[in-house]
Amino acid sequence: MVKVNLWGSLKSAASGRASIDVEAQTIRQMFRALGEQEPGLVPILDSGITVAIDGQIYRDDWFKEVDDDSEVYLLPRMEGG
Repeated sequence: MVKVNLWGSLKSAASGRASIDVEAQTIRQMFRALGEQEPGLVPILDSGITVAIDGQIYRDDWFKEVDDDSEVYLLPRMEGG
C-alpha cells in the first residue's frame, strides 16, 4: 500500500482526509485508485496535479514507479515562470 498525503485544497476534495492508502505501482495507477476511493478528486487529478515522491517533483510522468515505502504528496499544480 502506498500512503498518499494530500496537501492544501486537495483535502477538502477528499472528504477532509489528509491521507489515503492505495494499491499502486505507478503514478497512473495511484491516480486511478484515488479517484475510485474519492470521486471528488477526479476533476482535480484530470486538470493537473503536482506529485512529490521522496522529495522529487513529477509532472505528467504517468509511468513513474511508486514504492510502498515512498513518501508521496499530492499538491495543487504549481505554475511558475
